[in-house]
Amino acid sequence: MAVQFRDYYETLGVSKTASDEEIRSAFRKLARKYHPDVAKDKKTAEEKFKEINEAYEVLSDPEKRKKYDQLGANWNQPGGFQPPPDWGGGAQPGGYYQWSGGDGGGIDFEFGGTGFSDFFEAFFGGGRGRSAFGGFGQRQRTAERGSDVEADIMVTLEEALHGATRQVSLRRAGSKKVETYQVKIPRGVREGQRIRLAGQGEAGERGGQSGDLFLRVRLARHPDFTVEGADLIHDVRIAPWQAILGDQLMVPTLEGKARLKIPQGTQGGQRFRLRERGLPGVSGSRGDLYVVVQITIPKKLSEREREIWEQLAQLHGRANSA
Repeated sequence: MAVQFRDYYETLGVSKTASDEEIRSAFRKLARKYHPDVAKDKKTAEEKFKEINEAYEVLSDPEKRKKYDQLGANWNQPGGFQPPPDWGGGAQPGGYYQWSGGDGGGIDFEFGGTGFSDFFEAFFGGGRGRSAFGGFGQRQRTAERGSDVEADIMVTLEEALHGATRQVSLRRAGSKKVETYQVKIPRGVREGQRIRLAGQGEAGERGGQSGDLFLRVRLARHPDFTVEGADLIHDVRIAPWQAILGDQLMVPTLEGKARLKIPQGTQGGQRFRLRERGLPGVSGSRGDLYVVVQITIPKKLSEREREIWEQLAQLHGRANSA
């Protein structure tokens, strides 16, 4: 089964020379449009949201983007899709994660329902066999327990907040049978945390136990929030007069809008905390949502606006000299 190349630049609607800010802006715009919580066609939106997230996962990371650009130059060459000769990844093309033992054998797995495409999993994912005796890629011939297997699973912040059950499928090399598992995503799951499916890895030898399947959590990027532990960070832009005079804003949370009071004299970069509006923490209590204020300065002024700002400047100058 050949890997189908994914054009991440096309997915985000940006050029290959796009800046980091252009990529970030395109992601946020599309992610807001296709977020399953706001789109009418939730099934279509969910798939589109995953595609956008996958593209941003690669293009927002300088190292991954560099490797992706190397792959992109060779994807449609005669003879099929092959990585560059100096490619450093351990996974194999073909839609599978491959682990090869020291005896030259190999074990391939094809996953479904993880939220990532075959292309991503083959070249940027974490799917691979892990020997229970001596680490990745090295198995002692006397080992009886089967190797563990890892794969990445995309988890939205909403799933991390409430917990969820996902259906994940697995097909082993040389088999037409697709094994399906109901995977419980626990409430408060964190980036990098592994969900264990006992006994679903490589079969053991000579009657030994099977290895385990581990799904490594990759939190989906959100258009409105970044994650810091159990806390969420949201950047909001306000006008200078809002910062000076104060205002009330409606800011997004994972559970709808919340009212936030901006006091007079708010400074750029100032943080405001909404208690227990973040993700569940290790202790079970929820983290906080921090709203970070950025003051937007108008680039163009009308004649009347300029007059008013000049009057304020003069007034400020007189006040300082008094």
